Order: sequence, then structure tokens, then C-alpha cells
Amino acid sequence: MLKQALALAALLLPGAYANAHEYSVGDLHIAHPWSLQLPPNSPNVAAYFVVHNNGKADDRLLSVDSPISDDAQLHEHTLSASGAMKMQQVQSVVVPAGKNLTFAPSAYHVMLMQPKDRSLLTDGKRFPMTLHFEKAGNITVDVAVQKQAPSDQAHEHAH
Repeated sequence: MLKQALALAALLLPGAYANAHEYSVGDLHIAHPWSLQLPPNSPNVAAYFVVHNNGKADDRLLSVDSPISDDAQLHEHTLSASGAMKMQQVQSVVVPAGKNLTFAPSAYHVMLMQPKDRSLLTDGKRFPMTLHFEKAGNITVDVAVQKQAPSDQAHEHAH
């Protein structure tokens, strides 16, 4: 019985590691960078993740880059005076001390404009993306491309 349980655990373990990918740099912890599979008619794709600042001082995400696009931008969704949601580019994003900063659909996100190789943006693939923080420095993460948003992420937008 114990042998069977160990064998089952050994088989399931790689799957758990394949889905969970987390990174740390300085006081920052970056959890599960992901993107939805690129729709056929969409010229751009968004990337999402959560940054937790374990430090006692704010940090700032200054920029992002990726070899899959010559133009990676930080964006946010805001509510206009008319009540409509609109997306706009931002120059940087504060990562508050002791808190999470969530990059998610309809919130902050990274826009990768005109990806060079669309084949990298299919379910199950990964692509590198480097986050440039003011205090913690740079860290390259692997963005997991998925058919569906994680269950805690409501929906995706295409641009």
C-alpha cells in the first residue's frame, strides 16, 4: 500500500511543479505569470502575475520586456467619467510594502504588442519576460500560456 501511495505521489509531483512557478528578487515574490492563448485575430496579448512585497518599503515596477515583442507596455484599466472601462498605458506601478500588487484581467497588466512569433502563444507554451524593479532589480520569469484563465481570474480582454 505504501509503495502504491509513493508511486502515485511521484507521478503527480511533476504536474504540480509544472503549474506552480514562482520567483523572488530582493523583497519581492512573483507568483504564476500567465497569459491566455493568443486569439487568431488579436494583434496583442496580455500577461498577468501577482507581486508580493515582503519588504518594509515600497518598490516600483519600472518596465517590462520580452524577446517575443519589441514593445511591452505596462497598462491599467480605469473607469472613465462616463462609467466605461478604458485601458491606458502607465509609466510605472508602485508595489506597496507588505502587500500584493495583482496584474489581472480588467486591472494592471502587461501588453505585449505585435508578438513576433505567434506559435509561442499557444496553450502549454512558455515565454520569457523580464520585470525591471526600481529597488529589487531585474528578474526574468517564464509566462505560462493557458487556454483558460486561472479559476481566480475572471476573464481576459483582447486588444
